[in-house]
Formats: sequence, C-alpha cells, structure tokens
Amino acid sequence: MIVVDTNVIGYLYLASERSDQAEQLLLKDPQWAAPVLWRSELRNVLALYMRRDMLSLQEAQQIMEAAMRLMRAREYEVVSSQVLALAAASNCSAYDCEFVALAQDLGVPLVTVDKRVLDQFPGCAVPLELGAGS
Repeated sequence: MIVVDTNVIGYLYLASERSDQAEQLLLKDPQWAAPVLWRSELRNVLALYMRRDMLSLQEAQQIMEAAMRLMRAREYEVVSSQVLALAAASNCSAYDCEFVALAQDLGVPLVTVDKRVLDQFPGCAVPLELGAGS
C-alpha cells in the first residue's frame, strides 16, 4: 500500500506528461490510499477542466466515479492535531499535511510530485518517478 496525493490520482485519469508514470505506479502497487480530502481536491480539478471546456460534465462525472472505485475502502480520516503539528513544523499547507499524516500513520510512503512536500518530508515523501520505478 502507498499513499498518493490528488495530483497522482488526477494523472491517472487526465492526460498529462505524467500519466504514464501514474499508470506504472498503479501496476507496481495497486493499493492506493488517501485522506478523504482527495475527493474534494479532485472535484475541484475536474471543475476547472469543465470551465476550460477540456471536459464535459458527463466526462468529469465518469472520471470521479472511476477514481472513487479505485480508492474505495482506502480513504481515511486523519487526526487534526497531527495535521496541524506537521503544518506548523513545515512550509506545507494543511491540505498537503493530511497526506503526510496518513502516510506516517499507515507507515507507508507518500507518492507525490509536490516539490515542497518532497523537500519538507524526505523521510516520507517519494517522487512519482521513483515510486513508479522509472
């Protein structure tokens, strides 16, 4: 099992230069976990794609449904005090610290492309390209 941030989930469903890496990561470790927050973050990304006419409403709904199937049973609540402590000890947002907190709680790596998270939490965060084995 690994924790993935919303960007990694998005790369799996939205064509980008990192989509291949996300697919490789899923093949390498299909047990992806995330804090419940990932849902709101992905919905926000999908809303942006719809506003830019890059996705239809139906396509956005299909992507969200597929992502929810992927993440089913591996979505977790995180402890607010832990998230706030991580945010206080770093330059990362509380949103990002939710993913770090979950990875720490589960004792697994957090796969991300977020440079700040990678810099602030090197013992926990792993870049997508390394996680995917590229």
